[in-house]
Amino acid sequence: MATQTSGGNAAFHNFHNDFAHIEDPNERRRLALAEIDKAPFGWYHVRAIVVAGIGFFTDAYDIFAINLASAMLGVAFWQKSHKGTIPSNSDTAIKVATSGGTVIGQVGFGYLADVVGRKRMYGLELILIIFATLAQALSAPSQSMSIVGLLVFWRVLMGIGIGGDYPLSAIITSEFATTKWRGAMMGSVFAMQGIGQFAASMVALIVTAGFRKSLETAKTPDKCSGVCGQAVDKMWRTVIGFGAVPGCIALYYRLTIPETPRYTFDVEQDTIKAGSDIKAYMAGKAEGVPDSVIQAQSQAAAAETYEIPKASWSDFFSHYGQWRHGKVLLGTAGSWFFLDIAFYGLGLNNSIILTAIGYAGGKDMYHMFYNAAVGNLILVCAGAIPGYWFTVATVDTVGRKPIQFMGFGMLVILFVTIGFAFNKLSGHALLALYTLAQFFFNFGPNATTFIVPGECFPTRYRSTSHGLSAASGKLGAIVAQVVFGPLRTRGAKPGATGKDANPWINHIMQIFALFMLCGLFTTFLIPETKRKTLEELAGEVPGTSNYDPRLTGGRRTVAPAHKGSQDGSEDPAAGIPEKMA
Repeated sequence: MATQTSGGNAAFHNFHNDFAHIEDPNERRRLALAEIDKAPFGWYHVRAIVVAGIGFFTDAYDIFAINLASAMLGVAFWQKSHKGTIPSNSDTAIKVATSGGTVIGQVGFGYLADVVGRKRMYGLELILIIFATLAQALSAPSQSMSIVGLLVFWRVLMGIGIGGDYPLSAIITSEFATTKWRGAMMGSVFAMQGIGQFAASMVALIVTAGFRKSLETAKTPDKCSGVCGQAVDKMWRTVIGFGAVPGCIALYYRLTIPETPRYTFDVEQDTIKAGSDIKAYMAGKAEGVPDSVIQAQSQAAAAETYEIPKASWSDFFSHYGQWRHGKVLLGTAGSWFFLDIAFYGLGLNNSIILTAIGYAGGKDMYHMFYNAAVGNLILVCAGAIPGYWFTVATVDTVGRKPIQFMGFGMLVILFVTIGFAFNKLSGHALLALYTLAQFFFNFGPNATTFIVPGECFPTRYRSTSHGLSAASGKLGAIVAQVVFGPLRTRGAKPGATGKDANPWINHIMQIFALFMLCGLFTTFLIPETKRKTLEELAGEVPGTSNYDPRLTGGRRTVAPAHKGSQDGSEDPAAGIPEKMA
């Protein structure tokens, strides 16, 4: 019998002592994790959502803010050479730099979180985002360095931090979540992207109102000099720099979050520390403090009897070399790739949509920036934000897979409609279709491609696999920006505006419909994860459909595992190994 540890009260329950009488560390692990899975939704869950969600708020703000700031950059740095308009190649380079850095961060931080732990990496990505964001806001060109080079450099670094936030926030939320509401918790974290986009537009609107008198002195970008030019230079720095504020608020809580018990159990194989960390998490403490002697004894005993394999490159390739596991990674990565091509590509339509609703241009610089900010607020509030929260409300009842199927299916129909009827659609009809597309992106694959990879992989490779899936998506975003961005203006006449400036946009929408159809097919490869424990999804629970005997030494079970209790968690008595019975 394992030695009991001291401590524990109504708010700081000693879960280790609950199972100290069980000698088998594998069974002790399973019962301790069941306490997390079936725990009632509480403030510690809300705290986890807020801490992770603020990071996604910051990510979305930083990515979206550059779309509003790029027009200001044109006025500030291309006043004479390009009449106050940023060159298209410079605009593309600045925006793609973020996506390029994000790919590096998703893969790098995802891998390191599996190697050194979630806790050790969590917060480092936010420090990088804060530092790079402030550096952008303070950048200025010199004789040897252009503003584009500086912004590209800092946005690559910022992108690495943003990329790291994807696997870390998803995995930490998933591994601390109760089974019943895991999808809603992860969806709530991801939904903060919509709030971040909203905040970027609001900050742009506020700074525009603050410099109204200065902006009204110029009618067009090429005339915006003197007090107008100085005001615009302050504006873009404020819009970009404000992105560091929410990150600073969340930094302390990220640096003091405990290690996830699943990582401590499965990767470090330290059952005593994991039990202590479960107590710490549910009590709002930074981490558990177990007895070091008992901890060492437990680790030595577990090394001989622990059944979860150690992570290694050979085990990684052996695991994903099996089609039953490899197809899931292919499904999550493929779905995210196809999604992001169209998701980021649809943003190419923004100028046309803003023209349709009367929020493009203006009689002076104030009205130009005001219309751009308000127009983007309308687009975000009309489709994106409602879509995110519809997912949160339904993902644990409807399921991840049905929502992803529905989203991809509706997007196929919408893109086919836009693509083949583009030249016949009125402005209001185009606005309606655009809003519906934004809604079904977020009440659909944009949310589920984030949620599912955080659930369906084994703990020892969960962060790496989520990072690879997310990086695949960002590669799709780069394709949209680099390939489809220039393609949409093919054949446009100089000085053309509105639809005439984008003569190929209808063909691009048709191509996006094909990508959405491909996403529909890759969805067949992913499992339904609703109301299933992470261990069951990883194939570690005997008696379940996807049980992998290699993970438990080929044990048989006395009886099939129960489907679950009233709260959606697995019955702790289910699937007890024969040798334990």
